[in-house]
Amino acid sequence: MSVATLLLRLQGPLQSWGTSSRFDERETQLEPSKSGVLGLVCAALGRDRHELIDDLAALRMGVRVDQEGLLMRDFQTATGVAIAADGKVQRDRTVVSPRFYLADAVFLVGLQGADAALLECIQSACLRPVWPLCLGRKACLPSVPVCLSDGIVGHELEPALSRWPDLVSGASISEDKRVLLEDAAAGSVRLDQPIAPFAMRRFGPRFVRTTTVAELRGG
Repeated sequence: MSVATLLLRLQGPLQSWGTSSRFDERETQLEPSKSGVLGLVCAALGRDRHELIDDLAALRMGVRVDQEGLLMRDFQTATGVAIAADGKVQRDRTVVSPRFYLADAVFLVGLQGADAALLECIQSACLRPVWPLCLGRKACLPSVPVCLSDGIVGHELEPALSRWPDLVSGASISEDKRVLLEDAAAGSVRLDQPIAPFAMRRFGPRFVRTTTVAELRGG
C-alpha cells in the first residue's frame, strides 16, 4: 500500500506543547506533541471537540527540529478561584499559575498516511482554516503559514523529513538535526496519542524514537 507524507511548518514567537501538566503548572515538551498537532488539524478542519478523530490519530507523526526553542516561564494569575478548605468553598482566592513556553522554535512536522484524500483535505484546511490555528495554546499563533508549497510528498516520514530544505535558511538541511519518529516497536514513551474525542481528554502511549538526519540518510 502506497503512503504519502504531509509536511507542516510550525513556527512562531511562542509555542507550548504540554502533555503532563498538573494542577496550576502548565509545562511544555521541547517538541510538538501529537495531541497538539492533531488539535491544530481539527481546528483547521472545523471538527468539534466531541467529534471522532480516529482517522487523524491513525496518522504516523514525525518531527524535525530545525531550530531549538528557548524554554521560557511566565506567571499568570486567576482570581475568584473556588478552593475547598476546612469543608468550605472559598471563591475569592487568587492562584498563581506558572506557564512554560518555547520561544523562537521552528519545527518541520510530517503526518504519514495511506489515505491521500485525507492528507489533501488537511492541507486545504490549513490553507483556509475554519478556526484560528495555534501552536499548542490559543495565545501561541503561527508567524508564518503552516502549509508548505508542494507539502505533500510521496514518501514515508524518513525520506520526507531528511530531504526537505532547512526551514530557517532555505538551504540543505544539516545532517546533525534531530528527528523524532513515531515507532511502533522502539523508543521512549509519550502519553500524547488521542484515543477518544478531545472533549474526553483521553490519551494513550506511543513510542517515539530520536535520531538524526544523517542516520536517516544512512550516513
